[in-house]
Amino acid sequence: MTVIGTAGAKRILGIDYGTQRIGVAVSDPLLIIAQGLGTFRNSEKFFTDLQSLIKRYDVGLIVVGMPYHRSGDRSQMAREVEEFTQKVGCKTGLEVVAWDERYTSILARQTMVTMGVKKKERQKKGKVDEIASALILQSFLDSGKS
Repeated sequence: MTVIGTAGAKRILGIDYGTQRIGVAVSDPLLIIAQGLGTFRNSEKFFTDLQSLIKRYDVGLIVVGMPYHRSGDRSQMAREVEEFTQKVGCKTGLEVVAWDERYTSILARQTMVTMGVKKKERQKKGKVDEIASALILQSFLDSGKS
């Protein structure tokens, strides 16, 4: 898996999977910074939206957050995420990488507090999912695996 970060190269899409909502983020063309794109309802329509995002941002790789316990063992939700990851790969034809998402929702909430986001806005779970997807992708980008 190599996506070379140069102008015109393929970007990377990050996904925070949830049973209700799916948070999505995209890298910049240089594969340095992740930016949240929003959340999508977890339904079959998501795959149509996903195809549009892939074309719009010229995506070459997808990173999906994998839920692990503190111990490093996979959580119960991991099985559902694995099935989702396989489906994403089949429907898009792109390589999909599972990436440790431990603590991203907590970090997303803390980030919102640090940014001065009002409590009412922080309670919107969709915003947390969007930020979590950006944190998952940023962690992947920072690891140098891209």
